[in-house]
Amino acid sequence: MDLLKDLEWRGITYQQTDAEGLKDVLNKESISIYCGIDPTADSMHIGHLLPFLTLRRFQNQGHRPLVLVGGATGLIGDPSGKNEERKLQTIEAIQGNVASIKVQLESIFDFEGENGAVMVNNYDWIGAMDVVTFLRDFGKHVGVNYMLAKDTIASRLESGISYTEFTYTILQALDFNHLYDHYNCKLQIGGSDQWGNITTGLELIRRTHEEETKAFGFTIPLVTKADGSKFGKTESGAVWLDPKKTSPYEFYQFWINAADADVVKYLKYFTFLSHEEIEELAQSVETEPHLRKAQKTLAEEMTTLIHGEEALDQAIRITQALFSGDIKSLSASEILEGFKDVPSFEQSKDEEIGLIDLLVNAKISPSKRQAREDAGNGAIYINGERVTDLQHIMGEGDKIEGQFTIIRRGKKKYFRIQYV
Repeated sequence: MDLLKDLEWRGITYQQTDAEGLKDVLNKESISIYCGIDPTADSMHIGHLLPFLTLRRFQNQGHRPLVLVGGATGLIGDPSGKNEERKLQTIEAIQGNVASIKVQLESIFDFEGENGAVMVNNYDWIGAMDVVTFLRDFGKHVGVNYMLAKDTIASRLESGISYTEFTYTILQALDFNHLYDHYNCKLQIGGSDQWGNITTGLELIRRTHEEETKAFGFTIPLVTKADGSKFGKTESGAVWLDPKKTSPYEFYQFWINAADADVVKYLKYFTFLSHEEIEELAQSVETEPHLRKAQKTLAEEMTTLIHGEEALDQAIRITQALFSGDIKSLSASEILEGFKDVPSFEQSKDEEIGLIDLLVNAKISPSKRQAREDAGNGAIYINGERVTDLQHIMGEGDKIEGQFTIIRRGKKKYFRIQYV
């Protein structure tokens, strides 16, 4: 199956400016293809993944990815989907974000070989441009009526849009034009919300070149969840690619908790598994959903891609320890990952304290009477092991690497004791 048919099978194709023309070009030659991101935050989240993974599929077929980080357009802000002006960031903040995002993109693309990915920053060609050059060489070719017809702009007319954000589509068009001239870039990939910006780029290329141009636009669908909730969001917020914002264990848990109704779609969208492998996993969802083979495979593929094998091994180890209750097998760093969001209490490492007093002090049990009842009834676990001794004194054997104790009350209520 060729690339475009594969993308269609995976449900990734949303809009194309010239499907037959693109197919013809891809069959004849290797081209450069670009996808961009504005560094308005210091990390990407999983909502950014699909366009870049789609770009990687083109690389796997011999085409060259141009990975654009918008150091200039990030200073402006895309009006797409927004009802108010973005808060402008400083050049220093944007450039810091660029550096962070570059590291994450390096986990997705191969930067070696003949069709190795090229990282580009539009600040390099826009940053020093004077306003007269911008207006004469580019603004002249994009009509106001043409821009007003774009959904991203038309939707903001009633609430108001500044000239700054109004010109964003021209800046992105300028990017496509620059990459067409300097990198033989003939295709831009983006999310469905980028259709207006992509077609403006094609219009600018057409108007600024005398020869017949062959450039194309391709958009992918918005990722949705079957239950209607927003993809990439959890109770604690967005699922980030930065391991400091979303730990590899949390990242793994997001994917492994995918609903049966979503998991096959996610396997098609986000993994590079073959059709046969995905169809086999889809069959497993239908016939043996309790095994969650599809979810486990999805979580393993995605965690390895973004964080590597070592992080995957750690995420699996934490998951298995929590499932089995073998908390003692975890290291202190793994305790921090696995119990990042549970209630915590700081206890002096030099103070001798009994279990009952600790339960009350840490607000695990509301009173000493309740604490004694909880322990006596077998409802208290220290690092996964039930403790019923009401006279138990917390000792070094109860501390993981001398730093933490995990106390469980009942079946699901966990608390982290941190020694200071």
